[in-house]
Amino acid sequence: MAAPHPVLNDYYRREEDRRAYVQRIFDETAGDYDRIERMMAFGSGPWYRHQALEAAGLGPGMAVLDIGTGTGLVACEAVKIVGDPALVIGVDPSNGMIDHARVPAGVRLLPGRAECIPAADASTDFLSMGYALRHISDLPVAFREFHRVLKPGGRLCLLEITPPQGFWGRLLLKLYMRGYGPVLSRLLGRQAGTPELLRYYWDTIEACAAPSAIVAALWAAGFQQVHRHLELGIFSEYRAVK
Repeated sequence: MAAPHPVLNDYYRREEDRRAYVQRIFDETAGDYDRIERMMAFGSGPWYRHQALEAAGLGPGMAVLDIGTGTGLVACEAVKIVGDPALVIGVDPSNGMIDHARVPAGVRLLPGRAECIPAADASTDFLSMGYALRHISDLPVAFREFHRVLKPGGRLCLLEITPPQGFWGRLLLKLYMRGYGPVLSRLLGRQAGTPELLRYYWDTIEACAAPSAIVAALWAAGFQQVHRHLELGIFSEYRAVK
């Protein structure tokens, strides 16, 4: 396993085009991201991210690297837990997302990719990623980078959406995310590409590697105590320790 899902021909034609497509679509829709996220999650996003970080072992005074930080939704909750914005660094390949981030003063936002993190070896206590695993180009390379930048004993928390196992649950989630989401974004969004982003979001969820493969790749990267915690049948929390 390298990429988290096969080439999606509705959006790009070759694996080499994946990174450029992902960066473009997030750059173009960054101004809508927080608004649509609040509507899709019915305002529960901050609470869920906060409790997931705490459950994975984040505590006061810990240094945090938030990879694929986007507009800073996970980073904001991390600041509340660690108690000092200067302890939190967000990394994202999309300049548009970084420009639209709303994070507490003191949080550093850096351009960068999961496969090449702009951080020194063993430099952080905690690494988080919120719903961006599906947009990585090479999971084994990224997971080795995660392992590299964490201190010994450092903790990992990757949040993802996983389709339910049952037919009806999967169908309902697909209708919600690929049907309701794009319609909502057309009504409330300001960017022409936002409906496409929501469709792409679901298609990457549906095509993503199985949780067992992700867990195996984390073990292969050198992590210990790797496990997946599942909430409400769809929210996967991958936790591990260096």
